[in-house]
Amino acid sequence: MDLATIIGLIGGSILIVMAIVLGGSPLMFVNIPSVLIVVGGTFAVTFIKFKMSDVIGSIAVAMKAFLVKMSDPEAMIEEMVNFTRIAKKEGLIALEKEVASDPFAAKALRYLSDGYDEGLIEDMLSKDIRLTVQRHAIGQAVFKGMGDSAPAFGMIGTLIGLVQMLSSMDDPASIGPSMAVALLTTLYGAVLANFIFLPLADKLSLRSDQEKLNKSIIVEAAVGINRGISPMVLEESLKIFLSPKQRDREQMPEAKAGVEAEAN
Repeated sequence: MDLATIIGLIGGSILIVMAIVLGGSPLMFVNIPSVLIVVGGTFAVTFIKFKMSDVIGSIAVAMKAFLVKMSDPEAMIEEMVNFTRIAKKEGLIALEKEVASDPFAAKALRYLSDGYDEGLIEDMLSKDIRLTVQRHAIGQAVFKGMGDSAPAFGMIGTLIGLVQMLSSMDDPASIGPSMAVALLTTLYGAVLANFIFLPLADKLSLRSDQEKLNKSIIVEAAVGINRGISPMVLEESLKIFLSPKQRDREQMPEAKAGVEAEAN
C-alpha cells in the first residue's frame, strides 16, 4: 500500500474539515443540488468523452495508487543479477524453478527457460510494456478529463444559482439558497478537481513511469541472460537505469567491503 497517497488524502481531508468546522456550522456546506450538478455532470461528461470500459478500467488503474507498492529499481537489479548467476552456473533451464517477485519478471524467466529466441523475447516483452503504458495513459486521461470537467460544472452551477437568485430578488427567503448553490458548486468543483482527480492522474503518471523503468530493467536483464553475459557486466549495464544518487548508494557498500578487505 502506498502510504504517501493515503497520508495526503487523509491529511488534506482533515484540513478541509477543520476549516469548515472552525468557520461555523458544517451543514451550511452541504447542498444536494450542488452535489448533483458537479458530481453528476462530471461523470456524465466523462461517459461522453470515454468508452464505458475505459471509465471502469480507470478505477482498477487508480487502485494501483493506493494498494500496489512498486519494487525499487535497486532491488529489481539485484534480483535479476541473481538470476544471471543461476543461469550462468546451472543453465537457462534452471530458471524454470525460480520464483520472481514481479509477474513481468516471471514471464521473462519463463521465456528464457523455454528457450525462446533473443529477438522474440525482446519483442514480446517490449510489446507488453507498450500496451501497459497505453492502458495507464487511458486511465490518466480519464482522471484528467474529470479534473477538467469538475470546475467547469462548478461554474455552471454558479451561473444557475445566480440566475435563480436574480430572478427571485423580490423574495428575500429564496436568495440564500440560490446563493448557496452558486458558491458551493464552485467549491465542490475546485475540491474534486484539485484534491482528487488531478492528483490521482499525476500519481498514476508517476506510477506508470516507475513500472516502465522496472520492466525496462527486466527486458535488458533478460536479453543479457540469454546472451550469457557475466553477472558483473550485466549489473553495471543495469545500473545505467538508476539515477547518479542511487548508483552512489549502491557503490557505497562495495567500497566499504573493499576497504575492510584491504585492512584484513
